[in-house]
Amino acid sequence: MAKNHAKGFTDFVREQGVVGLAVGLAIGAAAGEAVKKIVEEFINPIIGYLVGGVSLDKQMWHTGLFRGKEELVFGWGAIIGAVITLLATAFVVYQIVHIAKLDRMDKKKD
Repeated sequence: MAKNHAKGFTDFVREQGVVGLAVGLAIGAAAGEAVKKIVEEFINPIIGYLVGGVSLDKQMWHTGLFRGKEELVFGWGAIIGAVITLLATAFVVYQIVHIAKLDRMDKKKD
């Protein structure tokens, strides 16, 4: 029975492209980290400079609403930074797929 499970698992790995998926996830994670650092250390300071020489990550909106001594505060700068990181990561992954022509690998050849 264990032999059948092992064969089934190896067939699954071979047929479903699990190794390729794992490699893609590893590369995607590394690209995501690289893009995150570029956005945090290069793009955000430029945007911060353009909007008044302040750090974008530390931009807050103070609502004036209190519960006890705690004020409701929204960190809108961090949200903008996260959106920039998301868009930059999507752009980098798109470029990698397009340049490596990975988008054409799954199409059947005529």
